[in-house]
Amino acid sequence: MTVFTDYVLAGVSAWLCLLLLRDSRRQYSRNGWAIAFAALALGAFLGGTWHGFFQDYLLWKATVLAIGVASFFMLAGSAYAVLSGMPRTLVLAVAAAKLLVYCILVASRDDFILVVIDTGLAFVALAALHLWRLNGWILAGLGVSTVAALAQAGGVALHQYFNHNDLYHAIQTAAMFLLYRGARRLSDATAPMPAPRAAG
Repeated sequence: MTVFTDYVLAGVSAWLCLLLLRDSRRQYSRNGWAIAFAALALGAFLGGTWHGFFQDYLLWKATVLAIGVASFFMLAGSAYAVLSGMPRTLVLAVAAAKLLVYCILVASRDDFILVVIDTGLAFVALAALHLWRLNGWILAGLGVSTVAALAQAGGVALHQYFNHNDLYHAIQTAAMFLLYRGARRLSDATAPMPAPRAAG
């Protein structure tokens, strides 16, 4: 069942990515989230393949790297939507540094806690950004995603054929729709125009 639920999550994420790209209107914020959805789709597809067909070392590395790329582009898209000028540049730089460190650590270690820490840091930053410029849909999506992660970490299983991973995928699929609704509302923030100088 884990393969099926992984592939459902991948398919839904890819579909939402295409819908978001169609409505992006050249907005860096929406495009960032669309790339994040594409990375999540790839990660879910690779994860399902790893669970169901062959547990290859490089396949798993690619899976967890895709998750890190997704968190980076969520942050980048949100930075473009909420911030401008130097604050935006600073957040983008920190997000890029976080991704670089994550890639280095994932390449050298197999601890899944790295994924948990990276995603947790991204969620805290995303929640702060979307509280600053309120986006209830994205906040709800982050909340449901957190519930999904807690269910997975707690080993909550509804049935012997629907384990904690399946439950995570099902809840996360619902979260994707909430995040999509939020991402559709984004538009790039612009720096305020300087006040005109008084004549004379």
